[in-house]
Amino acid sequence: MVISSDVWRRTMLAAAGLFGAIGVMAAAAAAHGGEARNLGAMAAIGLAHGPTLLALALAGRGRVLGIAATLIAVGTAIFIGDLGMREWLGRGLFPGAAPAGGLGMISGWLAIVVAAVVAGHGRRDVAN
Repeated sequence: MVISSDVWRRTMLAAAGLFGAIGVMAAAAAAHGGEARNLGAMAAIGLAHGPTLLALALAGRGRVLGIAATLIAVGTAIFIGDLGMREWLGRGLFPGAAPAGGLGMISGWLAIVVAAVVAGHGRRDVAN
């Protein structure tokens, strides 16, 4: 099953907005709470990766950048979801969720590097 570029772009835009909103809400909650380590991390991750997805959805072209955005979106959702579950329910999303989400985000960022290198070798269909 292939997802159309319009559906993918709208999905990434929605994820960008959601992660940005979660980041702001988590920052506000952390400012008003006691022990807020999970909330602070949620805020940082949401506010870093939301704008990244926005940029990739609006300006990114090509398979590698699409893969990068998808990895970042899925990794961020898992990571933030795990931290939220730990904060409010006292248990994680699933065993190893935070490392899996982190690995997804890291892989997405490294895919951006790959897109830059591939584009630098004249393969614009992959990165642009």
